[in-house]
Amino acid sequence: MRDHYDVVVIGSGPGGAMAALPLVRAGARVLMLERGDWVTRGLAARAPEATAVLSPAYSMAAGYDADTDVSHRAAGAFHCVGGPTVFYAGVALRYRQDDFNPGAEVLGDCGACWPYDYAELEPFYSQAEALLGVSGDAGADPTEPPRTHAYGMQSPPLSVTAQALHAAARGIGLAPFRPPLAINRVPGARAICDGCGSCDGFACATNAKGDAATIVTMLIGEGMELRTRTAAVRLIADGDRVTAVECVDVATGNRFSVRADTVILAAGALATPHLILASKLQAQCSGGSVVGRFLTRHCNGVLLGAFLRPPGGGVVPYKEFAITDFYFRHPGRPELTRVGIIQQTALPVSLVLHEAPSLLRPLVRRVLPHLMGLVVIGEDQPVFSNHVALDPRRVDPLGLPGLNIFHRYTPRDFLARRLLLRESRRIFSAAGSLGSFWRTIDTFSHALGTVRMGDDPETSALDGDGRFRGLANLYVADGSALPTSAAVNPSLTIAATALRLGTRLANALHPAVRGSRVERLPVVQANG
Repeated sequence: MRDHYDVVVIGSGPGGAMAALPLVRAGARVLMLERGDWVTRGLAARAPEATAVLSPAYSMAAGYDADTDVSHRAAGAFHCVGGPTVFYAGVALRYRQDDFNPGAEVLGDCGACWPYDYAELEPFYSQAEALLGVSGDAGADPTEPPRTHAYGMQSPPLSVTAQALHAAARGIGLAPFRPPLAINRVPGARAICDGCGSCDGFACATNAKGDAATIVTMLIGEGMELRTRTAAVRLIADGDRVTAVECVDVATGNRFSVRADTVILAAGALATPHLILASKLQAQCSGGSVVGRFLTRHCNGVLLGAFLRPPGGGVVPYKEFAITDFYFRHPGRPELTRVGIIQQTALPVSLVLHEAPSLLRPLVRRVLPHLMGLVVIGEDQPVFSNHVALDPRRVDPLGLPGLNIFHRYTPRDFLARRLLLRESRRIFSAAGSLGSFWRTIDTFSHALGTVRMGDDPETSALDGDGRFRGLANLYVADGSALPTSAAVNPSLTIAATALRLGTRLANALHPAVRGSRVERLPVVQANG
């Protein structure tokens, strides 16, 4: 390791990876710190015990205690190169134009405000889609925002199961479409998807899925340094600058410090405020009172439809179905200006069997092939009382105080979810289901908003460039920066906002630092 870097990036998820990319390509000396390690690929990644929260990448060591509508329990986090995107389904939807100004019906008096609009972020959406290798059908989504570049790849043919869902939805007057997916389908730098079906909840065995780990791998080849199994436990500030990052080697327990001109914090919507609060940096920020506050995580859940014989056996290789007909409105409740999205989802067979009582597992194994799943994602309101806070009574193995998480949905959030649930039942009924049952999602996979950006220095911790107010060289580039949750999967928007931040920092580099390779990051062609 060097004694000093131009940039230290804390976290290797979509925020950290995409923020680092323009800086690496501009010639900056970049060190990335990741608390976890690489996730094993190959056939082992498809094993039942490799499913998301059952895998070694999911750790309970962070000391999270979560109090939600559903439960009060210890919670874990993904500690691995690429973060939770390693296990995501690859859905790469953009926020809609109006999501950047959702209005009072969603915001209430929370003071959330995007410091820029969709047009400002659109070029970075295009770059992120190209870097991740997103396939899609432009214009198929009835609420899709304008785009300046076509998808690099078209969606593949529908499976028999998805064809049945599409036909059922069209039969009741809806406009289903195939969601854009970051799954490679053409020869190039990454392997081609072999249609194994182990996308959602699994690391991609062949690296065909465009997760953040694929970007990190590329950046290492271009000169970035990555230190795995290294946790940042304190940001040390002197005046208006972060002068060092105190770290712990997870394997040995050794402590050391790293120095850099610029620090980019991209540890996620739980770990980022955790580190800021543990470092007591909120006291230097004019918007410090919102650090850890306004936690959003989508009001979502899974509806499982039971079929005598599911079309195609109920087997889906990836998410092939989405409905945005009710994104902005529902005919039954016109007062809502934002409702949400419905998507097809593969059943987490390994997880369901793991959670089932051992005596019932043979029965559950027989029932599962008769089920099909739809996930509903409702936009939730940013609420001050939904927050994370330090708990000094508990200390994790690295010496960080514990983190308490408190979250309750509002009546408006529950209403949006009920409306989507009702429409999902209509779709299953039209497809021939015998009945359905509901499974609440109680994870923080879509957590956002805890160190939000905005124009008002009193109500936002970050300015429009993602800089932490009160410190000249600390930036945040993950989901915690997003002021609102919209009602789509957030990974692509996290990637786009991080690319914007990294590009602005790269363009501001001193000429002595900036290399001759690029001055402004161009739109990268798919698989290029």
